[in-house]
This record gives sequence, C-alpha cells and structure tokens, in this order.
Amino acid sequence: MSSVKSRTRSDYGYFLTYRTRWSDNDIYNHLNNVVYNILIDSVVNSYLITHCGMMPAASPSIGLMVSSSCTFVSSCAFPAVLELGLRVNKLGTSSVTYEVGIFEEGVEGVKAVGGFTHVFCDSVHRRPMRLLRAYREGLERLLVRTNGEEEEEEEAVRHRSAKL
Repeated sequence: MSSVKSRTRSDYGYFLTYRTRWSDNDIYNHLNNVVYNILIDSVVNSYLITHCGMMPAASPSIGLMVSSSCTFVSSCAFPAVLELGLRVNKLGTSSVTYEVGIFEEGVEGVKAVGGFTHVFCDSVHRRPMRLLRAYREGLERLLVRTNGEEEEEEEAVRHRSAKL
C-alpha cells in the first residue's frame, strides 16, 4: 500500500465539505482527535444514506464498526473548511473497509487519512449478513482496485463466461 501521506484529492471518489467550529478545537488550538473520528463517520454515513439507500432507523441491515484508525499528517484548526474524500479499499461479502482523506480547502496536501471497517448485520439480531444489493452497487462506485485485483476479476468473468 502506498503511503497515505501522499494521498491527493484524485484518490477519492466522493467528497463532503465540513466547516469547522470553534468548539472543534482543543486546548492546543487544533482539531480534537475525536472530531476527526466524527468527520470520518459522517462522510461514510452521508454516502450510505444518499447513494446506497440506507435509512438508519428503518434499514434491515446496519453497519457495525469493528475497527478504526487515523494517521495524522498535519493539523487543522478552526476556522478551516475541510474537504472529506471517501473511497472503499475493500468490499467483502458482509464487510466494507473505508478510507477518508481529510483536506483543507485551498491547501494541496492531505491533513489526515483515516477510516474504519463496517460489518453489515441484520438490524434486529445483529448477526452478519450479505450486503444489500443497493449498498453493494453504491459502494462499488468508490472501490479502489489494484492491478492484481482487476486481473483476477477479469479472469473470473472469463471463467464464468466459458461455463455458459
């Protein structure tokens, strides 16, 4: 995996803008670490709601976070306007690994790169289940494939076609 510190806006397929607030800063006059996690959660769930049809209170499937991380490159502070870029690094049968690049408006380099993994579960029993079709279709639009993965996928399609 390439260094997240070298991420650019072109590495991400969906963006959400966030205007920082005075209360986002901590005693050291930069965004509190908790705020970064809130931003990451917000861009992921905004995408799921607007592009995958998820309705948090009524969907039969919900994403439960099983891991999270954030790498800080340089600090952000109020009154910055942030641009949150979203991509999908891994799309499994019931799980999704997201990556979010946090950029400051008008500044070239990435400020932080974070993300988390959701396991999608039945909203009643909280047991893992296959991704709903609408979720998968929406998330595939943001999926980043490596050259090896693209070749494997093409081979699988050829194999399936040969069986027909």
